[in-house]
Amino acid sequence: MGRSRLDEIKEELEKLDINPTIFARKEIHALPDILSADEKIVYLVEGRNKMTKHHIILAATDRRMIFVDKEFMYGLKVEDFSYSKISSIQYETALLLASIDIHVADDIVEIDGVGKYDAELFCARVRDFMSRPEEFFQNKPELTVLDQLEQLGRLKASGVLSEEEFNNQKKKLLEK
Repeated sequence: MGRSRLDEIKEELEKLDINPTIFARKEIHALPDILSADEKIVYLVEGRNKMTKHHIILAATDRRMIFVDKEFMYGLKVEDFSYSKISSIQYETALLLASIDIHVADDIVEIDGVGKYDAELFCARVRDFMSRPEEFFQNKPELTVLDQLEQLGRLKASGVLSEEEFNNQKKKLLEK
């Protein structure tokens, strides 16, 4: 029998070095029904909804941010936010834990009890997606060679690629 979507999700989380606690189990188990088949989790945090005090998870995927509360009225509450609708996300730390505030349209989603390091990483990942143009999230046509060269240039400029890696990738693109 093939691997289940839940196994794939657990593997994705492991690769991201995210180890959800037992309190997040119900929310994690709901993810296969919430995520699209090819949607990837880029980061996930767990904490408490500041208003209801319920244990929740907040997942950032390559398409949207999802808030999952399995304790909601004995059911499941799922809210998703497109990155283009998020106006700001910030975190505040206190001792070992942090809180995250997300401003979406006229609403503020407040989560506390998040690990300090996790909150920082989560906000950084979400900001990365917030800065991307809307077209990024639509099924876009193949990038042109020029687009790919531009992308490589940005990766080199930001220090992700070394001069040598940049030149190798550039050579490969131009040989196509």
